[in-house]
Order: sequence, then structure tokens, then C-alpha cells
Amino acid sequence: MMQNLYNEMTELLREEAPDFFVNKKFNKSKVSDAAYSYNTALLEILLKNEGLKKQFFVEAGKTLVFKQREFLQFLNNKSFLKDSYTEFKNQIGLQDERGEYYRENKDVVLVFPHKDCVLEGGQDKEDQKRDEIFYNETLAPDEITMLFAPKALTNFKLFDSKGEHLLNEKTKIDFSKQNLILKGNNLLALHSLKKIKSIAGQIKLIYIDPPYNTGNDSFHYNDKFNHSSWLTFMKNRLEVAKQLLSNTGSIFIHIDYIEFAYLKVLCDEVFGQDNFVQSISVKTATPAGFKVVNPGTVNVTEYILNYCKNKKLYKFKHIYVETQYQKDYQYIVKNFEDNPTKWQVANLKDIAIKDLGFTDVKELKKKFGDEAGSFIIDSKMAEIAETNAERVFASYGPHKPAGVLSELMEKSKNSPDQIFYHEREENDPFILRNGRLFAFYSKKLRIVDGKKVPTKILTDFWDDVSWDSLSFEGGVKLKNGKKPEKLLKRIVELATDNENDIVMDFHLGSGTTAAVAHKMKRRYIGLEQLDYLENGSVTRLKNVIDGDTTGISQSVNWKGGGSFAYAELKQYNQQYMDDIEKAKDGKTLKKLYEQMKEEAFFRIEIEHEKWNNGEFEKLTLGEQKQLLCECLDKNHLYVNLSEMADAEYKMSKDDIALNKKFYDI
Repeated sequence: MMQNLYNEMTELLREEAPDFFVNKKFNKSKVSDAAYSYNTALLEILLKNEGLKKQFFVEAGKTLVFKQREFLQFLNNKSFLKDSYTEFKNQIGLQDERGEYYRENKDVVLVFPHKDCVLEGGQDKEDQKRDEIFYNETLAPDEITMLFAPKALTNFKLFDSKGEHLLNEKTKIDFSKQNLILKGNNLLALHSLKKIKSIAGQIKLIYIDPPYNTGNDSFHYNDKFNHSSWLTFMKNRLEVAKQLLSNTGSIFIHIDYIEFAYLKVLCDEVFGQDNFVQSISVKTATPAGFKVVNPGTVNVTEYILNYCKNKKLYKFKHIYVETQYQKDYQYIVKNFEDNPTKWQVANLKDIAIKDLGFTDVKELKKKFGDEAGSFIIDSKMAEIAETNAERVFASYGPHKPAGVLSELMEKSKNSPDQIFYHEREENDPFILRNGRLFAFYSKKLRIVDGKKVPTKILTDFWDDVSWDSLSFEGGVKLKNGKKPEKLLKRIVELATDNENDIVMDFHLGSGTTAAVAHKMKRRYIGLEQLDYLENGSVTRLKNVIDGDTTGISQSVNWKGGGSFAYAELKQYNQQYMDDIEKAKDGKTLKKLYEQMKEEAFFRIEIEHEKWNNGEFEKLTLGEQKQLLCECLDKNHLYVNLSEMADAEYKMSKDDIALNKKFYDI
């Protein structure tokens, strides 16, 4: 029966609304979008069929009400899909608690719940157990009109070595070449930035450290978020982030184990599984103190998911990191200046023991003990290896040798005491003894962070970044929220090529990403909504300009300088949201509501009789705040760029002129 009804619907739409078909094939996504927005043309067509009318409309009084959810479930019923591949494809994907695929979810989560962002108990209408109140909503598609239009900016400033400067219409500034810090809702800021030609599709690297959804976040978030809303929150931002990336760009998302698996699947859907680069495990703690009482194994790692925009164009890099001396480099050539065929090889350990003033291992360990003796010998061998790196070597048997090398190995095995030397054009020579190749320690030494050290190629497990002493890095306090500058330096090195490549962080927090990009002479864009005051990104970047000596400063020889521009999304309804949050009592809220009625944009208003008959006073302060926040139209949280000249927004001539420069209009 339902199959017949589905067929009738598609034929009816084919006749009445051919725009719902692409290349003569029914486009389910277009119909879904129309249903989400209660498109009147679609509803009128559906009402022409008695079966569709009976199934998807209910009579309330003299009015027919569209059963939207039932229609969307009917529309997405996989049994109606005749093409087996499409049916199979649609069975795979991340689903929300309603059983709908996130890739088809049109909801928008404006803000992750934090102290200034509308539900009691954290984004779940059924969960009213927590005392803390959060002013944030998940918007359905039919509630979104101008939400993603570019937003006007205000409070333009420039920070450089001479201090802080307010900008005006006469200021000569090229925003396309400036580092940028924007304050305001990061989702709306991202949608604004995608309208700027010098930014959209031009960003080389995005790094974000979003809320982990753990219930314990130091960024002043209520980090215990409804799982489904968290995924929607992430999806909203990742989709627009992808549009901002250059074709050779990549994104690194820092997360812990709680949402890691779900985020991986979500990113596969947003960026494409083929564009997955790798998952990096980062050791962030040691199993000490209270952590060891946790059930199961001790959690000491976090994860970084790495995706690129287009794997066919993405440039993969090998970089090297500092490591310890490897004891398999245990031989040294005594007469390195002679012809290689006449080299005399000694055991490095014997040389080390002799340099320490002992005749053998037993004598040394008798004096210092086994453990201390071994440590002393290893340290001496490492010292000799580094100072004689060109003549210290390890020997190894190559895997699947062929050609000349295979022949040399056979000859070498037959004459085990002889050294064979074979020159090669544009490559290091083959040097063998007893069928094994020489690998000199000098090849292990590279310049890392300004000093020559033994290295190893970087893998997907990072255990060499220190998370100690982060409290004052950059001159700001946020111990549990900051990431080490060394970590960001590594990511910038992996993902960017040139000094002017653009780096973005839209969960900027204390500003680590921007600080590192500034010191490494990359252009950066940082977005943040929360106020960190003296511990925020602006304070940190001013310290950077003044010559901050912490973090990576020494390794990159940072001496200070540079500049960045700052601006804020021009608030409208958002200001009332902030004022509601700050209110201490119902009397203040009632006064604020009277002001809102004169100036704010509403989606609903409180009925006058309910306001005055005492019902409002019966509510808790949190419920009163929630009620007022729900009245406000979220499409007007900030001033739209297209309306900045309207008198009601009271934008100055300076701001209007600077917005035109910023958006290049």
C-alpha cells in the first residue's frame, strides 16, 4: 500500500513540480528541504491526492495540519528505493536518536552550552535535573531564514608593537593581508567569512580543540552536552569549515575518547572517507596519582583526527622529531680518513668504557652497580656517537635486495672481514661488511628546534610533547584548556608550506593556535565567543607582539613584532540574551522584557494576561530566563551586513566604512 502511495506521489510531483527531478530522476533531498520548510507549493500538491492527504494531514478544527515528521519518514523509507546501490548506501551512516541520518539533518545548534549562551539541564528537554541554566537552542530548518547571512562587524581595532589602535573610515588597512581575531558566534562568523574571496577556499590549515562533551571542560563550557546535539553542533561547523579550506588544505580536530568514534564517522560523511589522512594519538598525561584508581586501563591519551579537502591534491610530508640515542649504532670506524676498503672497525662500547677510565664492563659496574653502570655507559656511547656521527654506524640487512646490492651482499658474505664500497650516482654509496649495510649515525642527526639532535621520523603516536608547565605559557592562565605550543608548531609544520599560508582556529580559547601561527609567520584567523579577559587570545597575542619568550619562542628565534586586527560581530538580539543571563531577579527581567518589546525581534511574545496575572512570578528565575530567551528570534542575534545602514542598528559611519573594506564591497 505504502509503495503504491509513494509511486503516486512521485508521479504527481513529476506532473506538478518537475523541479523536484534532476535528469528525470526523483530528487529526494529537494523534496525533504521543501517539507522541512513547509513549502506551500509542495503542500498544495500533496493535498490534491486523497491518499496523501489522509496519510499526512490531520484536521484540527477547520484547519489541516501537515504531519511533517511522518512525511519525512515516509520519504526516506529505504524500501521504496529501487536502485540497490542507493539502498545500500543509505543504510550506512550516523543516525540521531530519531533514527534520522545526520547527513540529512538540517537542524542547527547555535552555541555549545556555556555561561552566556536555552534549556535547563543541558540541551535535553527531558533532562531538568541540573541547577545550571543555559541559554541556547537547537533550531529546526523552518526557523532559519537570515541566520547565515553575513554579519556586520563593530569595534574594529589594530594591535601592533605600538599598542592598541581604534580604526576609522580613514584608516588605510588591507584586511586580506591581516591576521584576524573575531569575537562572536563561531558558526555565524564562519558563514560570514565564506563570503570573502580572500578567505573562502583559501585556508591551508584548520585546527580546532572543540568541547569534548565530557562533563569536565575548563573553557567555561557546560561540557556535558546531549550526544545528538553535540554531533549536530559539530556537523554544522565542519560543513562550512570544509568550504573554507583550500583544495590542498587540511583540518586537525582534537578530541578525547568519549566522542572520538562518533566524530570519526561524522567526519567521514562531511569530508569523505577517501579524504581521511590519519588518526593521531597524543600522550597527554602519565599514570600517576589519582588516575591509577580509575577502573580499567589508565587513560593518558587524546586524539587528533586529520582530514584533507582533496587527497589527490594534498601534499603529504615526512618530518623528524628528536629521539634518544639508539644502541644499535654500536660500531665506529677508527681510521675514517683512509680508503673505505682499509677501514678498521671497533666496538663503540669498548671505546666508551676506555674513555671512562675502566678496562672493562665488570670493573665499571663493580664501582657503580649494574643499573647505574649501564646508564653511565649508555650516556657515554651517546656522547661519542653525536661527536663522531660521521664515523659511528649500525649495520642492517636490507629487505628484498636486488640488482647490484644483491650481488654485493653475496660477495660480502663470502669475505666477511672485507669491507665492500660501491659508488652510486646521486645516492649514498653502498658500504657492506659480512653481508650487511652500513648506516651512519650522521644520517640520524638533524636540526630540530634550533639544535642538532638524533631524530626519528614522525609517526601517528606523539609521546614527546610535554604537557607540564602549561599554566603560564603565553602569559595567560588556562592550564587544563591550553594545548602546548610545541604541539601546534608540529601541526603547522605538517600542514603548511609557506609563511603566508592561512591558519584558522574557530574554537580559539586562550589563543595557542594564533600565537604559534604568529611566531611562525603564518597568517591566522581566530574565532571565539567566550570572554577570557586577561587570559584570552587578545592578551596572549599582545604578549607575542611584545616578544613573549615562552613556548616555541626560542626554537623559532622569536623576537616580537607583527600585528593583528580585531572586530566583533555586531550584536542585536544577542545583547538581550546577554542581559537576560545577567539578570538577578524577575523584576529586572520584566523591565527588560518591556524594553525588548520596543526594540527586539521576536518570534513569539508572552501573552499580556499571563504576564500580569502572576503566572510569570510562579516560575523559577531560570524558567523565566528560558522563557524570555525563547521569545527572541535567533535570526537576528547579530546585525546582518545588508542592513547595517538601517538607522535602528545605530552603526557609525566608521563601522560601515570598515565593513565595506573587510568584505571588499
